[in-house]
Amino acid sequence: MGRIFEVRKSTMFARYDRMAKQFSRIGKEIAIAVKKGGSDPDTNPMLRRIVRNAKSINMPKDRIENAIKVALGKDQSNYEEVLYEGYAPHGVAILVETATDNTTRTVANVRSHFNKGGGTLGNSGSVGFLFKHNGVFKLNPEGMVMEDLELELIDFGLDELGEDAEGNIIIRCDFQDFGNMQRALEERNITPLSSELEWLPLNTVQCSDEQAEEVFKLIERVEEDDDVQRVFHNMA
Repeated sequence: MGRIFEVRKSTMFARYDRMAKQFSRIGKEIAIAVKKGGSDPDTNPMLRRIVRNAKSINMPKDRIENAIKVALGKDQSNYEEVLYEGYAPHGVAILVETATDNTTRTVANVRSHFNKGGGTLGNSGSVGFLFKHNGVFKLNPEGMVMEDLELELIDFGLDELGEDAEGNIIIRCDFQDFGNMQRALEERNITPLSSELEWLPLNTVQCSDEQAEEVFKLIERVEEDDDVQRVFHNMA
């Protein structure tokens, strides 16, 4: 029983750490959105999208509202979004999205994570061309007709329409069309479950199980950094 309890406790703490990281990421995104477009989600599409995403991961309403209030404060950190590029072991390309108030600290930490994980941090543009910057919208399928939705959205930059493993509708568009797609959905009274900007690999790298484990260890090391928002890779 003791061992089972330890496993459950470990799983619980891992889930808590994951949630805490998600909430921290959303908090920084809110700070950046408020600085760019104000604190009212009704007039700030970027903030509206982030608040919606916060709700999709069960971030409490009072915590969302507090993050907006903190973003308006004079002592709020001035976060800057910086993208770092590099390679993990075995030729796997890595993109690291960060939100930082100290780029000197962040680049030093990210470089250290890459070095300790057997990878190499590259210059801007060194691996970005291996990915496509896409907008990704997740929709509740209830009441939706895929064929009709495709016809309605194709003029707003629709690249791909499909379903995920849970049966949710997934819409993908080019980064440049993200705003147009968001407005098109809102005009049709369609509220996405979530909407994100993601880096999708144009080609993937095959790795053995042992090689994949090395790559994931580097990714986990990078993801644990407080300044890191999200990490993308092109491993199959």
